[in-house]
Amino acid sequence: MMDHMMGWGSALALWLLVLLAVVAGVVWLVRTVVDRPAPNGSTNSAIQILEERFARGEIDRDEFEERRRTLRP
Repeated sequence: MMDHMMGWGSALALWLLVLLAVVAGVVWLVRTVVDRPAPNGSTNSAIQILEERFARGEIDRDEFEERRRTLRP
């Protein structure tokens, strides 16, 4: 009877190790994806993004000036 219980303990330990490895792999994958830089390789500041939106015509001059004043201390 004791040998039978030891078998279950070993199987449980193995499954726990497998589960731990899967969880560690998922955590690593998520951290890798989240920490990845922007596709174009740039890290634009808020002011740069605002200037780009103004240049593309997405916002008018008044909105640009108002948001720029808000962003700059």
